[in-house]
Amino acid sequence: MAVDRRSGFEAVFLDPVGQSVQQRWADAAVAVAFEELPPVSAFPMIPGRRWGPGLWWSATTGRHVAAGSNAIRTQLMVLDRDPDVTGFAGRPVRLLWRDERGRVRSWVPQLFARYRDGTGLLADCPSHPDAGGDRAAKAAEAVSAACEEIGWAYRRLAPLDDVVAANLKWLAGYRHPRNAGRPGLTRAVVEAFARPRPLIEGTEAAGDPLEILPAVFHALWNGKLKTDLEKPLHERLLVGPADWGGPGRAAGGAW
Repeated sequence: MAVDRRSGFEAVFLDPVGQSVQQRWADAAVAVAFEELPPVSAFPMIPGRRWGPGLWWSATTGRHVAAGSNAIRTQLMVLDRDPDVTGFAGRPVRLLWRDERGRVRSWVPQLFARYRDGTGLLADCPSHPDAGGDRAAKAAEAVSAACEEIGWAYRRLAPLDDVVAANLKWLAGYRHPRNAGRPGLTRAVVEAFARPRPLIEGTEAAGDPLEILPAVFHALWNGKLKTDLEKPLHERLLVGPADWGGPGRAAGGAW
């Protein structure tokens, strides 16, 4: 790997008043809550793309997160459903290092996620495996090394299967707590699917589908219910309790 280890890694980020700060990476990783920071630089607008930079409302944090592409938004959906993730941010830190020839190199990972154990994940969300070319591949090696030094992880998150992505997008529309409905409804919905049964059957058993369906989708989003997201959502798809071992695990670790 073309990194001069003697020079070490540096982190650049914005402080609470928007001033740029440069700090030794190992120190910043311990002291800085990257999940609470704004992007260190804006996501680029790329002409011709159908989906540009925007904001994702997180059910995990109740705050908006910057998203620069549809691929990033899809990975944010996965992170937002992960019970081990406590917070995340879009482009909150730039990493600096010197290559073996002494030249300064930099990279801004597209996502940061914080886990319950305090460790972090830096990630990029390529739209296809070779996105970014040679520069992205070399940066991935360097950022992986920087994360390994402090016990974190770096990943290039592979695009989800189209069916899984479509299902997550649908369920994400019901991620807001208001979709849990009136007090006691979530419990009734979970009880209706105490044994796996087709979605429409459990819904009708719990009450009026107009009221119950949003609560079912909300429960599927937050993991209180489970189904196989590798199959298209439809009224006869089997839905079961959170500890049901029936359906296969979907890509990206999401049910």
